[in-house]
Amino acid sequence: MIEYHNPAAQVVLEVEPYTLSASVTGSKEINIGFLANGFPDSENFLNEIQKAMQAIEPGIEVYSYNKGNASMPANEEMISKIKSECQAVVAAYGH
Repeated sequence: MIEYHNPAAQVVLEVEPYTLSASVTGSKEINIGFLANGFPDSENFLNEIQKAMQAIEPGIEVYSYNKGNASMPANEEMISKIKSECQAVVAAYGH
């Protein structure tokens, strides 16, 4: 007889839905930041996402940022700048 083991663990934490969002479609103007993590080609990857999004929604104004070091969080100065310039952010994490 074959028995199968389900490796999924029992969830102990309550699920919190992600509620932050920005309406992009149909927007006449929205400022979106693209935050590269510092890995090689992370900026190139985000540039392609920017182009694709702007092709769909020309009203997107793009702001590019690069934290320069994937092992460190973005510093407070950069976060403040992003918050003052953008309504939404696309961040590249991993590689």
